[in-house]
Amino acid sequence: MMPHKKNGLLRFARNDEEYEIAMTRIIAPFLLAFAGLVLFGQGAYIHAKALLAQVLLDRAFTATITTGRDVKPWSWADTWPVARIEVKRIGASAIVLAGSSGQALAFGPGHIELTPDAGERGVAVYSAHRDTHFRFLKDIKIGDEIAVTRRDGKVFRYRADRSSIVRFDASGIDPLTDGYELVLSTCWPFNAVTPGPDRYLLHATLIGPAQW
Repeated sequence: MMPHKKNGLLRFARNDEEYEIAMTRIIAPFLLAFAGLVLFGQGAYIHAKALLAQVLLDRAFTATITTGRDVKPWSWADTWPVARIEVKRIGASAIVLAGSSGQALAFGPGHIELTPDAGERGVAVYSAHRDTHFRFLKDIKIGDEIAVTRRDGKVFRYRADRSSIVRFDASGIDPLTDGYELVLSTCWPFNAVTPGPDRYLLHATLIGPAQW
């Protein structure tokens, strides 16, 4: 009887193993689907937050131009809108915030510290995330006009001249150049899902006040 019992134990062992394999095959797709839903939810939340923030920023920017003083988009904000970037050909528009802190970039493009305002001598630099507020950079073509409205209501037109890919610590930008230039910066490549060292720079030159 011992061999029979031994064979029975082996049979039960095999059945347990087969059961575990079967359960793994059943559960694994559900776990993958759940993980996908979580990632989708996080992505949707980020985009929803970005869209809602731009609505509030647009209102604050309009109030800033009307009143002549900086207006925060919400009471606890540690930044405020300083410009509006528009590319008419592709219907793109974004409100720019003061500074380039992580909190500012979570809600809109940021005006890089120590660079001049649009319309001033030098290189005005604005930066934003590639998957939200500066996603439209991939659609801009050389020769497109980019309008920047400052918080004082003045509007300046730039022409997209070229683009470049650089390391984050080797942009080659001289903000104190003698020209009147604009650089829009975001992470590269556009379709990446993880951070990287490269940046996409769109270079533009001032061509005059807006005439739209």
